[in-house]
Amino acid sequence: MDKEKIKKIFQNRDMLKWVIIGLAGFVVLILVFGAGMKVGALKARYSYRWAENYQRNFAGPRGGFLGNFRQGFEGRDFINAHGTFGSIIKIDGSTVIVKSKDDVEKTVLVSEKTTITAHRESLKVSDLKIDDQIVVIGSPNEQGQIEARLIRLFR
Repeated sequence: MDKEKIKKIFQNRDMLKWVIIGLAGFVVLILVFGAGMKVGALKARYSYRWAENYQRNFAGPRGGFLGNFRQGFEGRDFINAHGTFGSIIKIDGSTVIVKSKDDVEKTVLVSEKTTITAHRESLKVSDLKIDDQIVVIGSPNEQGQIEARLIRLFR
C-alpha cells in the first residue's frame, strides 16, 4: 500500500471508528474469557482440595464412614466444621483452641473481621481467657481450621 491509500483510510473516520470499536470489542472478549478461565481454575482447585481434605476438615466418624452403621448414630460422631461450642484450652495470638464437650479440639482463627461479644459488649481476643465457654460460628479453611466470623462468650 502506498502512503496515499493509508491517508485515505485514516481520513475516512467512519471506517476508523469501526476498526477501533472492533478492536475494543476483541479486547473485552479476551478479558471476559480470561476472567472465566481464572474463576474456573479457582473453582477446580477448591473442589480438588475440598475432596482431598474432607476427612480432616469435617472430621467424619472416628471409625470411618461405614464403621458406625453397625452401631447406629447414637454416638453422633459427625463434627460441625462451621462452628463449635466449648471451653478455651489455649490462646496463641489470634489462634484459639477450643475443646468441645465430646473432647474434640478445634483450632479457631480470629481475624480483624471477627466479631467477639459477651452479652451486649464487644470484646477483643485479648479479653478471652482459658476455660471461658464460647460459641464459634465461621467457615472451615483448607487446613481444617475454623475461620471465625462470630465468637460469643458466656460468663
